[in-house]
Amino acid sequence: MDTRRALLAALADGPISGPALADELGVSRAAVWKAVEALREEGFAVESTSAGYVAPADPPYCAAGIEFGLDAPYAVEYRDRLPSTNDRARELASEGAADVAVVADEQTGSRGRLDREWVAPSGGVWVSILTRPTVPAARAPLFTLAAAVATVDACREIDVDAHIKWPNDVLVGDGKVGDGTDGVGDGGRKVAGRGGRKVAGILTEMEGEADRVSWLVVGVGVNANLDPAALPDAATSLRAEAGGDVDRRRVAATLLERYAALAATADRADQILSAWRDRASTLGRRVRVETASGPVVGTAVDVESPGALVIDTAEGERRVHAGDCEHLRDADA
Repeated sequence: MDTRRALLAALADGPISGPALADELGVSRAAVWKAVEALREEGFAVESTSAGYVAPADPPYCAAGIEFGLDAPYAVEYRDRLPSTNDRARELASEGAADVAVVADEQTGSRGRLDREWVAPSGGVWVSILTRPTVPAARAPLFTLAAAVATVDACREIDVDAHIKWPNDVLVGDGKVGDGTDGVGDGGRKVAGRGGRKVAGILTEMEGEADRVSWLVVGVGVNANLDPAALPDAATSLRAEAGGDVDRRRVAATLLERYAALAATADRADQILSAWRDRASTLGRRVRVETASGPVVGTAVDVESPGALVIDTAEGERRVHAGDCEHLRDADA
């Protein structure tokens, strides 16, 4: 662990003096002072008291703030503005980096699946996680499922009841078939039927060969402290659902911690699949999935490794590995 990360870990345990820090970290007192000053310049306002150095009571949304108390093996690279956190993570991959979470306050050239536009202004949680998992390339979709679970858990941690629509959309507002919520007003906005309002999306990119992944980047975009009026139709934000601004640092940290825990199980898959099923709103619904070979319509009954949606159709069960999924009402089928 580098001096900076070790310093943040020590500060998480409470006030600690400069000499004690130097002894604990195995560095000089000058090195401790330099590391503290670097944190302050970053916006992480370490206070000097008679009891020693003290971390800020309300850590800011910055690299040090996200890393403070973080139980995940990622270094955080924070930028106020980037064209794309995924693009930056890919640059780092080409330089040989690993286990880095690239975070931006704003993205100016972000994109979703199939190069669709993704609105990413200041106030969201825009993060791309670069790892080098030791798994075959065929298992890469499991990391998308893991990221969806992690994102839902981060939303639920701040009391926003999110759920997953296959394969990689995170929604709020259940809009379940027959529950009477489709089209019913919700706080001045209509609940989008067929599954709810989109609050987050995921884009996974990788490079590798059949038997191994060279690098993998999972990009997650969460509409955190954004005005829904500035978002596309059928989208919402954590701010709107929570009734006020949310702690982005907490959202990002929970997402990273949960993703790290699940990604570590990708060689087995069962834990990721089970967690995904528990948080999915697609299973049990009538769906239409647009695939390269045409639409598949039926009832979604399961998800199988590494992420295929199992659909019970009039012609029997179909397994769909990629496509755009729409939740249907019975009348739409």
